[in-house]
Amino acid sequence: MAFSDSPFATGDSFMHRTDPRVRLVCGLAVTVPAALLTDSQAAWLALAFSLLLVKMARLNLVRVLNRLAVVNVFIAFLWLFLPFSLPGYPLWSIGPLNLTQEGVDLALLITVKSNAIVLSLMALLGTIPVQDLGPALQQLKMPDKLCHILLFTYRYIFVIHKEYVTMRQAMRARGFRPRTNRHTYRSYAWLVGMLLVRSWDRAERVGEAMRCRGFRGRFYSLARFDARTGDYAFLALCLLFSAFVVYLGFIRKGAL
Repeated sequence: MAFSDSPFATGDSFMHRTDPRVRLVCGLAVTVPAALLTDSQAAWLALAFSLLLVKMARLNLVRVLNRLAVVNVFIAFLWLFLPFSLPGYPLWSIGPLNLTQEGVDLALLITVKSNAIVLSLMALLGTIPVQDLGPALQQLKMPDKLCHILLFTYRYIFVIHKEYVTMRQAMRARGFRPRTNRHTYRSYAWLVGMLLVRSWDRAERVGEAMRCRGFRGRFYSLARFDARTGDYAFLALCLLFSAFVVYLGFIRKGAL
């Protein structure tokens, strides 16, 4: 099964040598508390820890920044609306619009948390080859169907994209030029419909081929994972960090 577009999956860092099962557990332990944080101090700490993980994984910084840029394009829309829509202490006013301290703080908190989560996932999960991700999830007793959906989605999303590019090229070869009119909307609707039909047809053929090869609802892999002492130490570090973030962001804040 050929996979592509996994720029972080190859390397010789400590993170790449760590047991994939350990990295999956660490990813869950680090990102879930970070996503629920409402305290800015704990959020900045989560961002600092995610940068440490990226350093440990020795990721290509250009690729990391490119992926962060995609995430922050969507976050930028929050900065256009959230600081002006949340009531609170006004920092700046123009007509009926008030830039509030509470709005700026919330937008900044969301930005820091989002970047921390994305960086952590790139370092922990992005360094796992996809062909090892399914068996690792199965060994962690995740549902088989969830593992299948994950692997098949990753495997065939590139095939579907190739079909889309081919159909778009065929439309341009026939003189199609997108405009804001009824013909354009109808053409794009046909494009989406044909993409779904071809995806369904390919899914049927792949399913039949797998059944012909004896597939009975479970993947069998030759990958063998062996957790070492260093892997358990790394897991303990991530769990301790998560516990500290929970204390700092929820328990101590509640006590204050």
